[in-house]
Order: sequence, then C-alpha cells, then structure tokens
Amino acid sequence: MHSHAVQDSFPHPRFFLLLMRALLLLSLLTLPLPANPVMDGADPHVAAVGREFWLYPTEPHSRQPIFAAYRSTDLKNWKRQGTILDLDKVPWVKADGAPYHGAWAPALATKKGKFYLYYSVGPQNPTPSRIGVAVSNSPGGPFTDSGKALLTGGDGFEAIDPMVFVDPTQGSKAWFYAGGSAGAKLRVFEMAEDMVSFKKEVEIAQPPKFTEGVFMHLREKTYYLSYSSGKWNDSTYSVHYCTAPSPTGPWQYRGCILQSDEKHQGPGHHSFVEDPRTRDWYIVYHRWETSKKETPFRGGRKLAVEKIEYDDKGLIKPIKMTD
Repeated sequence: MHSHAVQDSFPHPRFFLLLMRALLLLSLLTLPLPANPVMDGADPHVAAVGREFWLYPTEPHSRQPIFAAYRSTDLKNWKRQGTILDLDKVPWVKADGAPYHGAWAPALATKKGKFYLYYSVGPQNPTPSRIGVAVSNSPGGPFTDSGKALLTGGDGFEAIDPMVFVDPTQGSKAWFYAGGSAGAKLRVFEMAEDMVSFKKEVEIAQPPKFTEGVFMHLREKTYYLSYSSGKWNDSTYSVHYCTAPSPTGPWQYRGCILQSDEKHQGPGHHSFVEDPRTRDWYIVYHRWETSKKETPFRGGRKLAVEKIEYDDKGLIKPIKMTD
C-alpha cells in the first residue's frame, strides 16, 4: 500500500512528454528570427570588445563625410551610438583641395587600453586617396585625429581599405594592411609602438586574385589573410583567402569562400570576428539584395552576418548566404 502511494505521487510519464513538447515549442518561438540583412551600409569592420560587438561601416545615407559606431550583443540587432569622427573637422583632409571627400572603409584596432580608428579618405582621382588614424579611450568614441595622413596613395597605389592586426603571439606587435582597387596592390607595414605611425614597410608577395578589402585574423596558430576579388558593383565581387604561418606570409592560396548566388550579388568587403563567449567565428560583409546579374548594380548595399565553419585541417568551408 505504501509503495502504491509513493508511485501515485509522481506525475504520469505522459506529463513529462507534454512538458518537453511545450518547452520545445517555447524555445522555437523565442529563437531569434533570421536577421539578414542586418542593416544598410557597406565595408563593415566588426570587433569584439569585452562581451559586446562594435561595428564600423561606410556610413549609409549620409551626405557628410562621417563615421559612426554601432553596438550589439548578438551580431544581429545593432544600435547606432552616434558619430565618432567628422572629416569636415579634420584640417588635413581638406589640404588636397578636392571639392568632395568620402569617408570610406574604417577599421578598429585596440592596444594597451586605447582604441584606434583607421579610415580611408576619398577621392581617388584626381587627388590621391589617403588613410588617416584617430584615437579614443572608448570604442564608442569620440575619436581624436592624429593630425596628419598616415598613408597617401600614388604611383599606381590606392591608399584605401586599412586593416590593423595586433598579434597576441608577438607581444602585441601590430601590422597594417591597405590598398587595392584599380591598382590591386597590397602593402603591409609594421606599426610603431604609438599605433599612429609606421616602423617600417614589409615586402610581401601579392596574394592571388587580390582586389581590395583585406582582413587578417588568427585562429589557433594559422594566420588567415582574406580579401575581396572582382569589381565592387558587379557579380564578380567575392571573398578569397590565403593562409600563412606569420602575419606577412608566405601566402598559400586557399580559394573563394563567398560568392554571388541566385538571390544576392557581389558579397565582399568583410571582417571576421570571434564570439568570446562561444569561440564561434562569424563573417560580416556587404552584398547587393538582387537576383539580377546586369551591372553596374545601383542603390544601397546591405550588411549580413554568417557563421563560419572550419574543417579538420583548419580551412574555411564555403559560406552560404542566408536570409
């Protein structure tokens, strides 16, 4: 009799089945909806700072040459934190006398508690493009410009699309990468300790199929040099990469990992970011939301995020664009 009383006090097994189904349904209902594209914009650089992500794009819908920062906790929902640098207030930018200046393709680096914003200043013709750097105590700015151009284009080289990689395995030695587009030439420099000047330029081999938009990231002991190939406003635009045993090569070309499909064209000018909580890697990039292949594409580009998978050899698996 006692044993029956104990047995009857436990819920019926069917109760557990119904409970599990209810919890599963609830979890499905609370999963975030597909988020791509996440916002308007182009040339996104994303960095993890603490438990947050910070995004720096070529600012959409702006008639002024400005840069802004966006903050997120999930890589999907982004909140604009405001303007962090206005090129109209940077005196050296106007020194070339050009009637127009574009604020393009920024990138963030951090070292010893300081944040450094590297950015491209257009035009590319007839005056050469230039790259500047500004400094802040916070990823949300405001940033104070260093007072002069860090790098100026010329002689077939376009000073665009900066990327600075701070190597945690080399005592935080920092490497600067820039260039591409019409010249399709990549240049690499070792940064000085102040992060606003160069220590020296490093001779490198040109990566195969390189056009612009370079990015460097380190996973385990492999350095991944990724970049855009093709023309920025047609369906040839795509992401390729090399691997290397150091930040300066030698490069081993690994192929194309992101390219146009039936719904989206010209994916590229990307950044890779690791989620510090899960150790998962993601790519953030821009694309044209169109199935048409006729070029040149017009209108605004959109930003999208995809999860990255590596195979057992550490190679990046081809990336499928999602909605």
